[in-house]
Amino acid sequence: MCGIVGVIGSHQSIDLTLEGLERLEYRGYDSAGICAIKNNQFNIIKEKGKIKNLKNSINNNKISSNVAIGHTRWATHGIPNQINAHPHNSNNFCVVHNGIVENYQELKKKLNRKKSIFLSDTDTEVIPHLIEFYFKKENDIRKAIIKSCNDIIGTYAIAILDKNQPDKLYIAKKGSPLILGINDDVKFISSDYLAFSKYCNKIVTFEDNDYAEISADKVTIFDQNNKNIIRKAKISNLNNKNITKDGYDHFMLKEIYEQPRVIEETLQTYINLSNNTINLTNYKFTISAINSISIIACGTSFYAGYIAKYLIEELAQVKVNIEIASEYRYSKIIKDKKNLAIFISQSGETADTLAALKYAKQNKLKTLSFVNVAHSSIAKISDSVIRTLAGPEIGVASTKAYSAQIAALYLFALDFAFKKNKINNTQLSNLIDNIFECGIRMQNILEDNALKNIKLIAKKIAKSQNALFIGRGLSYINSLEAALKLREISYINSYGIAAGELKHGTIALIDKKLPVIVIAPRNPNNDLFEKTFSNASEVNARNGKIIALSDKIGIKKFRKITSQIIEIPQINNSIEEILLPIIYLQLLAYYCALYKGNDIDQPRNLAKSVTVE
Repeated sequence: MCGIVGVIGSHQSIDLTLEGLERLEYRGYDSAGICAIKNNQFNIIKEKGKIKNLKNSINNNKISSNVAIGHTRWATHGIPNQINAHPHNSNNFCVVHNGIVENYQELKKKLNRKKSIFLSDTDTEVIPHLIEFYFKKENDIRKAIIKSCNDIIGTYAIAILDKNQPDKLYIAKKGSPLILGINDDVKFISSDYLAFSKYCNKIVTFEDNDYAEISADKVTIFDQNNKNIIRKAKISNLNNKNITKDGYDHFMLKEIYEQPRVIEETLQTYINLSNNTINLTNYKFTISAINSISIIACGTSFYAGYIAKYLIEELAQVKVNIEIASEYRYSKIIKDKKNLAIFISQSGETADTLAALKYAKQNKLKTLSFVNVAHSSIAKISDSVIRTLAGPEIGVASTKAYSAQIAALYLFALDFAFKKNKINNTQLSNLIDNIFECGIRMQNILEDNALKNIKLIAKKIAKSQNALFIGRGLSYINSLEAALKLREISYINSYGIAAGELKHGTIALIDKKLPVIVIAPRNPNNDLFEKTFSNASEVNARNGKIIALSDKIGIKKFRKITSQIIEIPQINNSIEEILLPIIYLQLLAYYCALYKGNDIDQPRNLAKSVTVE
């Protein structure tokens, strides 16, 4: 991982490949490289760090070629440096690779005995040497690639150049995303459609165990038995206008401000406004027959799932288990025909979530997925799919995709509760009205000058090494997500806990240096404010540094124990308790990172789409 781009059929292939890599920068990476063929020789240029370093090196080594492959690497095996950067090559073959070769050490020992010479510490470098080994035996590149992939345990999306065939580009795919773009006599391959969306909208999504031989005027796809197969091309309707900062300093800030539009688009897509009915998807199972649910996800998507657990249990009165995807497939599944497994992934390619989905399918569970990418791997193998309508999200730290997930999950909870006869038409209509109103109130918040107070508080938190977020109920989940956002982009060691858990160990950390952000909205549907205030008072009694987030009445009470406040609007219902505070908390993380001078859109060590387990 993290990004692959390849171009064949244009004398500008190097420039187009570089441009594609730049459009994948948002995915996160620590080095980049490119390979082109000129006069039957590989021209490989690799650099540690940003793509601009690679670009400068290429400008100093002017070459032109009809074919090029490029890669942005997020280190898994071997430290980030020039040697470990992709592409990697043997004598005749050069590759870029996303995924992981789990048995690379065994393969390396085998190839060492065959006099292969390795220069890097990566798992990827075994791939070109494997192809070289099998090509010498078979004298057929297609067979050599298939046999090499059969030796690999793990996942891969591989682009391959043969220096003796400068008019061909080969691919192999299993477990990691890979897409073909078609524009007359120019062909593009990439792990993400954004890389070439500017130049074509006709795409082919490769499936697991697909191989392809690609030239400027022809694409031949074949299977593990070397038999030609057909994959139908589709038209993508991605709007490239979304992929600019539109005057904002960072994509993350732009995406925070896009959240009201994301909510509005979700509602307009899935709700019939004439009669306030919900139409999410054509379920491949009887949704009303479901009597238990497991929600499986990672990171921010896991917290969106945690929110959904609260909503589904409250509205539909059905038990929901929430599972971390990386742990799910190592647990014992209790088979139940009336159980539904829900998977949530922004990219639809999250390796742990995809593996968990496959595990659920193997155990014959009903599956429903929430993804932001229509043609993703998770979408393709799920029984039913509900699209989250965030549009492209470029900032690594998710903001609008989180809101889009919550909006879609909220509508699912309403739809499910209605079909289970737990809410009636009037209740459904009122609950739909709640989220419409919430979207309007989100927009009002983002236009409010009161947000200036967040900058003042962020300056203070930015000087701290640690931070703690506390809340109860839905605000507890917001504390988890807020802490993750702060960790991701400010690198402050921050955690979220249930406020009632303070006294069970964490209170030992309280001192006058630790910022404790208390998320305490007053929701008329629960009585948790007073309990949260009581927990905050425990912090105050130990000289803790409290920052209170509440409405005007709540803040009046908090002023007794702190002068640091973030005033939010009055909360009227559960969906507002979820979505209104999170805007303030996202902006708090953003400004902390800004004042620390961090790379906000591409924080260190992180990748947008985690395609290895």
